[in-house]
Amino acid sequence: MSGFGWQVHGTGRAVAPGAVVSPEERLSWPRTIGIGMQHVVAMFGATFLVPLITGMPPATTLFFSAIGTALFLLLTGNRLPSYLGSSFAFLAPIAAVAGTETGQVTPETLPIALGGILLTGVLLAVVGIVVQIAGYRWIEIVMPPVVTGAIVALIGFNLAPAAWNNVQASPTTALITLAAIILITVLFKGILGRLAILLGVLVGYVSAWAFGEVDFTAVSEAGWIGLPTFHAPQFSANVIGLFAPVVFVLIAENVGHVKSVAAMTGQDLDPKIGRALMADGIATTLAGLGGGSGTTTYAENIGVMAATRVYSTAAYWVAAGTALVLSLSPKFGAVVATIPAGVLGGAGTVLYGMIGVLGARIWVQNKVNFSDPVNLTTAAVALIVGIANFTWVVGDMRFEGIALGTAAAIGIYHVMRGVAKWRGTHDEPASPASVPGGAELSDV
Repeated sequence: MSGFGWQVHGTGRAVAPGAVVSPEERLSWPRTIGIGMQHVVAMFGATFLVPLITGMPPATTLFFSAIGTALFLLLTGNRLPSYLGSSFAFLAPIAAVAGTETGQVTPETLPIALGGILLTGVLLAVVGIVVQIAGYRWIEIVMPPVVTGAIVALIGFNLAPAAWNNVQASPTTALITLAAIILITVLFKGILGRLAILLGVLVGYVSAWAFGEVDFTAVSEAGWIGLPTFHAPQFSANVIGLFAPVVFVLIAENVGHVKSVAAMTGQDLDPKIGRALMADGIATTLAGLGGGSGTTTYAENIGVMAATRVYSTAAYWVAAGTALVLSLSPKFGAVVATIPAGVLGGAGTVLYGMIGVLGARIWVQNKVNFSDPVNLTTAAVALIVGIANFTWVVGDMRFEGIALGTAAAIGIYHVMRGVAKWRGTHDEPASPASVPGGAELSDV
């Protein structure tokens, strides 16, 4: 082996028709660097949207995204290509902690949100350890597609009020941003089409600037080089019910990512699932410790791999390094932070709706049978609880729509399925199907 553990694929200049560059291979370094930077562009819009929407520091999020990606590559033996960007699953619980109309944290609520992110990371890492020891099949039994789809859907739809509040800040800018995203999606093919949200945000940003809605004061005051701003977490019992459901979504995302890469490379990567969950859990824990958004594997980068047929982990080391360098420029982070609420409202309208519909996509791809009353009732109750944001307060503990909807989805499914099996009133499903590859919240 050569080149830091990667064998050069062929001549290193091209990929033959029908061939792929496997994770342990690479192209020439100039080509590898180019593809790695393409991965940065692919993850950029989604990774920055989360801190912008939640009010968390963009540069800090990018910093921990880069660190998390490097850790993921190390813990998976440098054989599972993935970029760890901001997870949209954290948007709703962070908004609940923030308690503001726009869902953005304040200096007082940011540490509490970070405590929830840290808790999520620790729980995910523990799940990863269990999966590494016992295998991942039990996940498919606990979280069949009807349950996973319901959880993903209710997280997206639960965020609808936050999108509307941002739209009201500047309806014209929001409409321009929304229209740009819609048109770019169908006007362009390949990577440009997959970057519709990023490009739409850029169009909306230019419009907001023309309307005088962008304040560049912080940009002029920021330095060119410096560490991002770090924040310490604060623990509160109230966040447990808000953030714990996110673990189920992160499990589904990571399993889907591993299976996607396995299908495209023709390799058996199931033994890496436990390590992937542990790595994402540790990365999310670190983000919570320092002020970044929780992380997940990114479907945007799966799109880049599918387009280039290059699955080399070398490209992801380049992506992590590039993201790290960008995060060390306060001026760069300040520019990103100037994106106004109207632009976020337009992007959020698409983003939150896509998260919700992605839950339905999981149902469709796994052929969930809704003529079965167990499946129908499970999804119906969970969605209403999540969308209406049912709330239950027990002492100092506060459980809201996402936590209660998640509990409803899991509890109702297994109770009804168990009783139906006992009474013989409904057929048992043939076998639990796994979440389809690429069905991730970042796949928007």
